[in-house]
Amino acid sequence: MDRRNYGELLARLQAHLELPPDKPDEDYESTLRALWLAAADRPMSADAAGKHELPPLTDGQHRQLETWVGERLAGRPLAYITGRQSFMGVDFVVRPGALIPRRETELLGEAALAVLRGYPEQPVVRCLDVCTGCGNLAIALAIQWPAARFLASDLCEEAVEVARENATLHGLENDLGLFVGDLFEPFAAAEHHQRYDLITCNPPYVSSTNVPQMAAEISGHEPPAAFDGGFGGMAILRRLVAEAPQYLVPGGWLVFEVGAGQGEAVIKRLRARSPFREIDGVCDAAGTVRVVTARL
Repeated sequence: MDRRNYGELLARLQAHLELPPDKPDEDYESTLRALWLAAADRPMSADAAGKHELPPLTDGQHRQLETWVGERLAGRPLAYITGRQSFMGVDFVVRPGALIPRRETELLGEAALAVLRGYPEQPVVRCLDVCTGCGNLAIALAIQWPAARFLASDLCEEAVEVARENATLHGLENDLGLFVGDLFEPFAAAEHHQRYDLITCNPPYVSSTNVPQMAAEISGHEPPAAFDGGFGGMAILRRLVAEAPQYLVPGGWLVFEVGAGQGEAVIKRLRARSPFREIDGVCDAAGTVRVVTARL
């Protein structure tokens, strides 16, 4: 392996790159490996890059690598440079216009997968994924539970285009229906009412007042509509829990992510004023509720 400039570039990253706390798979080594492989026209996530040998680069590819190291040091997200991010062990295409999948959202994926496992004999489990972004949640679940048939929507047309690219990448272009629209808007027709066994959502839940204080790598590059949840961060969450029952079959499940500090309030509201039962929270390693599950 030609490691020309590898040590120098790694030292630059170690000296000047502030590692993003919300992406634990990105350390200095995995960042450089992912950039190297992207320069070699083999784009993959930082997580996947550690499993592959680094090929030799041409002079032009070395120049491209050095440019991308500079962009990363300037704050451009690694996933937007390489065009790849890992989620639940699967690599996804990402582009500006779609939120970069986070490791923390895998907690949502595992909770939804546990619901799907409750339908072992059902040949088709009908599912909706709203606020789908690049489609990572719906696609990862469909890969792991082939009986799951997802329709998915996002307010952002650019995000839906990326989701279509990912559906094709993973051979699901004929099994995943993708729509542009605000939350449940694309499913307003009566044919969608009381039809779905599972609804999943990773909604925007950051309070609008906190957006200016977010890390510049997020607020300066990722689409604001994907994380700005309005006043108190609860605007989309309130709509989600109010509108979801119209689309679930009796006994169907709503599984969604919440921000740190929001879970207990959401659970209390659901228990007091909603048609849901079997309401529970799923905690992260710190003991904070980050996912809520509720059965109609």
